[in-house]
Amino acid sequence: MSVDKVERQRAHFNTIADRYREARQHENHLYFKRLLWSDFFRDKRYLATPGMSVLEPMCGYGDGKALLEEHLGVPIDYEGFDYSDEVVAHLRAHEPGLRVYQQDVTTYRPARQHDVVIVIGALHHVPDQAGEVIATLAGAVRPGGYFINYEPTQNNWLFRAVRRAIYRRNRLFDAETERAFDLEPLNRMFRSAGLEVVDQIYPGLAGFVLYYNPDAFPWLNVGGTRLVRWLFAVDRLFFRNWVGRRFSFATVTLLQRPAAPAVRS
Repeated sequence: MSVDKVERQRAHFNTIADRYREARQHENHLYFKRLLWSDFFRDKRYLATPGMSVLEPMCGYGDGKALLEEHLGVPIDYEGFDYSDEVVAHLRAHEPGLRVYQQDVTTYRPARQHDVVIVIGALHHVPDQAGEVIATLAGAVRPGGYFINYEPTQNNWLFRAVRRAIYRRNRLFDAETERAFDLEPLNRMFRSAGLEVVDQIYPGLAGFVLYYNPDAFPWLNVGGTRLVRWLFAVDRLFFRNWVGRRFSFATVTLLQRPAAPAVRS
């Protein structure tokens, strides 16, 4: 991705930042997100180490931080960065002690390694350099540590066409700089960076379509929390099988950087 495209992404997100933040306070969105991540983390208590070191690149409003604190229930040693000056200013104003700064992920070089690196819906903003970015961020994971990723994906030609049409026509997206991933190429980028899949789920089904992006599709935000809960229960049946993989609009992946082999004397 050229410097011009990176700068265009920064300018674009600054223009939609307030709408993005405000729409995602709706109770349907928050409830769906709580159900999704609670289900994902329910068998991953091994991640919860008090004081764990966490890096959140392209942090937005700190979704990854909030998810880890809520679902793992331990204090974390947090560092986050985003290229949007609007976002960084908001975070600093509302959480003055938070270690967060402005940084372009395509030029980022880690100064230290972390127990967990978490990236929530961000790689598709740098699609042309995603492989290089993933490799850099994998280097920010300590050996034996974890990489958590949520990303818009597709795994069939129809959903690919639908998403491209949405990106062209919906002002919340920038078709010049954003591009969601086909799932297998994304997985290849993870493998090429030396990361191993521990768990992968496909939650981008009916509930996701209706409630995960209320900023972009407010007319789909129908019903109340009872409908959210019912749709989630149905969707959950397909989170880890070929049906979900084929028809999901998003993927959540837990990966691990293998521990360094023991040195024999």
